Amino acid sequence: MAGNQTKRISAASARAHTRKSNKGGRKAFKSSSNMIALIVAVVGCFIGYAYFSLRAPPPKICGSPGGPLVTSPRIKLSDGRHLAYKERGVSKEEAKYKIVVTHGFDDSKDFRLAISEELLKELQIYILSFDRAGYGESDPNPGRSVRSEAFDIQELVDGLQLGPKFYLLGMSIGAYPVYSCLKFIPHRLSGAALVVPFVNYWWRCFPAPLSKEGLGRMLVQDQWTFRIAHYAPSLVYWWMTQKWFPSMSIMEGKMDIFSRSDLEVIKQLSEDPMEGQEKVRQQGVYECLHRDMMVAFGKWDFDPTDITNPFPNKEGSIHIWHGYEDKMIPFTLNRYLSEKLPWIHYHEVPDAGHLMIYNSTHCEAIIKALVST
Repeated sequence: MAGNQTKRISAASARAHTRKSNKGGRKAFKSSSNMIALIVAVVGCFIGYAYFSLRAPPPKICGSPGGPLVTSPRIKLSDGRHLAYKERGVSKEEAKYKIVVTHGFDDSKDFRLAISEELLKELQIYILSFDRAGYGESDPNPGRSVRSEAFDIQELVDGLQLGPKFYLLGMSIGAYPVYSCLKFIPHRLSGAALVVPFVNYWWRCFPAPLSKEGLGRMLVQDQWTFRIAHYAPSLVYWWMTQKWFPSMSIMEGKMDIFSRSDLEVIKQLSEDPMEGQEKVRQQGVYECLHRDMMVAFGKWDFDPTDITNPFPNKEGSIHIWHGYEDKMIPFTLNRYLSEKLPWIHYHEVPDAGHLMIYNSTHCEAIIKALVST
């Protein structure tokens, strides 16, 4: 009896231990499952955040359902995109000189070229400005590149029947389309002017110390912005929209990037604002500003020093104009380029900054020099 009772007690004890072990195992399993679910949720949130942070929203195409209205004349390109344009000066039929203007960063065809109508009429000048791809009322170009800028200009000129040759004037970051035309369609040019032209700090033609010194003159936040545009273009949208670190100084409204003469220009412009500037980003900042940086500071197929003189017989001329007080683009790099390309006429203006084109004295001097050859 005692043996049987002992066996029954042992069996009951074993069953109780088993139930306790199973309960503990279920708790451990449940705890482990909860931890895995939490980790999966955190990883999923991170991936979702990264996906939406890196991916730009779709553009709001002008003329599309829900998109901005088309209010400017446009031409249709061979790939189906449209370019919006604006004409000024004498008519193209009576013009002696036809100048195509490529605007700068965060600008448009509506910017104010500081030249009087009287001088345009006197010199018989026709001016054509246009919204570059993604800006204003021109359709975005997902395949935008340095090369595509030249052929956009060529199609625009041919669509408006301006003739076999034309002059080019490009400002700031709008100078890279001029370099593109000099490289890919030089036979279409009568002359060109690059005003305070941007520089790509990774052009092979620059000695490393000169590039480093030039980039080092920029604000630290701009240095990082340019590096990201060059080395990691897929991160540009995230970098330009995140709130943790400062990105591009000009888009944050920092005034210490402007020279004394620039501040005077800004004051004048604020008293008489330009029309149409509210349309610059209307299709999305990624399609205009971000793509502009990615192309300009990206990897090029050529350097400016790979360009050959388009006017060996001096039937035209190429000019670089740079303000000595320019804080946004180092004049030292453009001075170096002009030394390597002696067929470029280099003008360094001592009392001018980055916004020199808005000064009527400088602007008229630039136009006169361009068409004088």
